[in-house]
Order: sequence, then C-alpha cells, then structure tokens
Amino acid sequence: MYGNNAENLLIQGDNLLALKALIPFYAGRVKCIFIDPPYNTQSAFAHYDDKLEHSQWLSMMYPRLVLLRELLAEGGSIWVTMDDNEAHYLKVLMDEIFGRNNFVANVVWRKNYAPKSSARHFSEDHDHILVYAKEAKLWIPNPMPRSEKQDKAYKNPDSDPRGLWRPNNLAARNFYSKGTYPIKCPSGRVVDGPPAGSYWRVSEEKFREMDSDGRIWWGKDGNNVPAPKIYLTEVKQGVVPQTFWSYEEVGHTQEAKKEIVSIFGHDVFSTPKPERLMKRVLEIATKPNDLVIDSFLGSGTTAAVAHKISRRYIGIEMGEHARTHCIPRLQKVIAGEQGGISQAVNWQGGGGFRFCTLGEAAFDEHGRINPAVRFATLAAFVWHFETGIPSAPHAENSPLPNPPPQAGEGTNEKIPVRSSPLLGIHNGTAYYLLYNGILGDRRPASGNVLTHAVLQAINDIFPHAGRKVIYGETTRLGAARLSAESITFKQIPYDVKMR
Repeated sequence: MYGNNAENLLIQGDNLLALKALIPFYAGRVKCIFIDPPYNTQSAFAHYDDKLEHSQWLSMMYPRLVLLRELLAEGGSIWVTMDDNEAHYLKVLMDEIFGRNNFVANVVWRKNYAPKSSARHFSEDHDHILVYAKEAKLWIPNPMPRSEKQDKAYKNPDSDPRGLWRPNNLAARNFYSKGTYPIKCPSGRVVDGPPAGSYWRVSEEKFREMDSDGRIWWGKDGNNVPAPKIYLTEVKQGVVPQTFWSYEEVGHTQEAKKEIVSIFGHDVFSTPKPERLMKRVLEIATKPNDLVIDSFLGSGTTAAVAHKISRRYIGIEMGEHARTHCIPRLQKVIAGEQGGISQAVNWQGGGGFRFCTLGEAAFDEHGRINPAVRFATLAAFVWHFETGIPSAPHAENSPLPNPPPQAGEGTNEKIPVRSSPLLGIHNGTAYYLLYNGILGDRRPASGNVLTHAVLQAINDIFPHAGRKVIYGETTRLGAARLSAESITFKQIPYDVKMR
C-alpha cells in the first residue's frame, strides 16, 4: 500500500478481466466512470493497439461497456472521450447498452489552440465526450462554479443597497395576457407597450410593485425602457453545464503534454488529457468521497485528479507503465506535487492507494468456475448472484485474488482470506458457502461437504431460523432432511454462475 488510504485502487491487468472481478464488489456503487479508450485512428500507439478493424474495435468496446454499466450507481454517469473516427458509431453502441433515453449530452472539447497546417482537409480541433446516465431521470449534474467573467456583468451604478445587479429585458416572446400595458418613464416619455411580437414579463400591478421597491432600472436619465434588476446575491451560485468546452476553460493537449513532461521528464502518451478537463468532469458528475472508475487509465490523469479533489477511485491499466508511470505519478500526488490543478484546489498532499495485479479468474471463458479461485472471490460472486447486492469491498473480500506475495511499505499487500461460511442474510434467507480451497483440502472434514456434522456446526455457530441456501461440493443429507431444515443445496461448481 502507498500512503494511508486503502480504498483507492490501482490495478494492473486486462481491463475486461478486472471489470469482471470488480462486479461482485462494486456493482451499483460507482458514481462516475470516465474512460479515454483507443480512438482507433489506424495508427500504432506505443501503449495501446490503436490499429483495429472497425468491427474489432466495436467488439472490444462492447463487453467492457456492458460491465461498466453494471458498475454504475442508479444516479451515476459515464463519460467517454472519442474523436470523429468512431464517435458516431460509439454513440449507436452506447444507445444500445445504456438506452437512448439515457443519453445526456455530446460535450465538444476544443483541444487544440492552433490549426495544424499539415492537415489534408480540415484541422481537427475537437474531441467528443459522450455522456450517458445509468438512469437519466435520476442523474442530476452539479452546477459549475460562476466565473469572474460572469460576475463582471453585475454592477451598481445607482448605489442600490441590495448590492451588485445587472439589467434584464422586461419583454419576452412568450404570450402573456396581462403583458400589453403602456409604461410612463420618470422623464415623462411614454412607452406604448412591448416591442412587436413580444409581451411584458410581468403584469402592470407587479411592475408597479417592483418599481416602488427600487427593482427597476430606468437608465441614468430616467428615459430608458425599464429593465428589471437581477441581483448577484439572488442568482444561483452555480451555472448549468454547457456542451462546448474551450481550451481556455479546461486546457488543451499541449497543456496535458507539459503536465506529463513535468512529472516524468519526457512525453509518455500521444493523447493525454489535461487535469483541468478531468477536474470539470468530476466536479459535474461527483461529490467528495464518491467513487470514480477509469478502466483505460493511461498516464493516470483521472486517478491523480480524483485524488486531489477527494474522490475515491479505481484505475485499471494493463501495460507495464502501470508500474513505471501510474505508480510514480500517484506517489508524487501523495507527496504534494504542484503541477496541474494542484494550486487551484490548494492540494498539499496526503492520502494513498493500493496497487494490485489480477490473479486467478473466478470463471473460465465458458463461464465455469475456476477450481483455483479463492474463497473470498467465490463468496462475493455467490452473494452477488443470489442477492444482486455487491459484497463489501474490504480487504478480506478483495476483488483481486492474488497480489504478489510481498509485504512491507510500498508493495503489494497480502490480502487475508475470509473464513466464515455465512455470507449474509437477505430477505429472510441465509446464504452459506462451504468452500475451503485455500487449504487445498477437499475432505468432508474440511467443511466442503454438507454432512450432518457440518450442518450441526452451522446451526450451532451461525444459526438462522428461516430459509437457508448452502453452496458446497456435495451433500450427504437426504431430501427429507434438507426440506425439514428449510435448506436449498447448490453444488459447486455446477450451480455457481455469473450474474
């Protein structure tokens, strides 16, 4: 473990296998997913296979997006960056997986600040960020903070005691039956009514009330068309996110490369994302302590930014640079590095993360249980399959079965194995797992077989008066005894399935 926070994870391994391993522990718990997958530009990247046939690329993305959807919380969202090569096909694919009604927006990020003179047709200046919600009706984006530019529109030329304000248009195009009266200015000029095709926003009675309260601006000479005042103290302190993000607001690719060079001393990735871009995504989609996943972690930007703004995170990266680049970058974050967004968020260092590698898969390519799977992993899959509820992601239930056998500060920690056969009680049913593969002992005495003695031990140590579901290698109890004890027995490996 690095630092003092074991909740954050950096996982080295194939992201498809890692996502499968995370499902029984984190399904429905992730508030935001951000991924920056290979753009399939038909150019070979050093760290990703970015030269796939179109159908291969879609086939690569599909199962990963399906698993990511299962990880999302009901009020969660997924953000996927892409350029024009695959963005429109990705939109159709995500419509199928997440539902077209859960499409939120296509955010356009202007990533370049100067045209590329080498472009054959057009200089590509933008990327797409496709945003989907798990359930659009439940997802509410956080408002963006107001900018200094927005606040500069508010002034106070008449020394209004309510403070800074800006004028608003009294006329609107929406029909209003009480919005067609004449108005007499303090200068004596009469405004016969609103401009053609429009109506005053308020009734004459309401207008007089606002004027008496000093909420109408007539201009310095009292001769202007009246304008209602909008006070800075009365407006929302946040603004609704928009779908065009300029590089002035969230950074550009050159800024991102400079951030990488400042950390590693050389360029690592061809298409890194600036920390300011990631900060905006996470501030719109999450709140402090929410869980974020990036399964194409790359140079580690998502994890670094999540760390600095107090979000929990899981980052997955398959290449060796998970060790050579992602770990060092997060170590620098813990130490308080001042690059990227650090100064803007007053980052001073702290926190930590665990680094893990994938061990034995719980299931093979045919969906059959792997006989080498550890108890904690199998227990989590059984519990999730039966209840639909993820198991608590504590160390004893690690989703990563085989950390390298090392110990000590700054290494992969050895995760202990859960030993209790009682997995939990859900809707009045108790679930048990008789599996002790960690000992390599399959004798009945080891507790893998449901015998009269094992059942007696369960009833004595883990009693439950209601229905029981017990998983084991086999049972020595007859149908009558199982029925009398309200037991449904399920055999390992045949009755163990992925949800």
